[in-house]
Amino acid sequence: MPWPLSRMLLLQILEDRCSDRFVCERIWERLGYQPAEPHWCAGPDTPPDWAEAFPRAPELIAERPASVRLTRSIPKEHKQLLKQQLSFAGYRIGELYPRRTRRATAVNWLLAWLAQQEEPLAEQGPLGPELPTPVDPVEGHPGDLPVR
Repeated sequence: MPWPLSRMLLLQILEDRCSDRFVCERIWERLGYQPAEPHWCAGPDTPPDWAEAFPRAPELIAERPASVRLTRSIPKEHKQLLKQQLSFAGYRIGELYPRRTRRATAVNWLLAWLAQQEEPLAEQGPLGPELPTPVDPVEGHPGDLPVR
């Protein structure tokens, strides 16, 4: 059962108050990747194009090719859900870092996934392990992989 999505959780992701790994896991589980030591791997429910391109679950925040594929996989009719459902107007100029823009893409993908499942976005739900906003948004949280 995937981690429940809620407005509060998606805002936690946008506000950079949880690890990149936690964000990736919320998408991996919806793409059918399965936890295995030491990496998550494609499972029988992973879409074939994802499983072929990424037999191991891709680092969606740290790696550009994975982030690009995630962006392209959002159906056109769902590209504005971030703005429509969360009133997210984007980051200010001084806040534009690849990690943060990729987190916004991840949240938009999760909203699109909900829309495709015809599921509403709950207001409340469990949050990820809370972390303070990183001092250096380029570096991220301790343990976050470097962005390439």
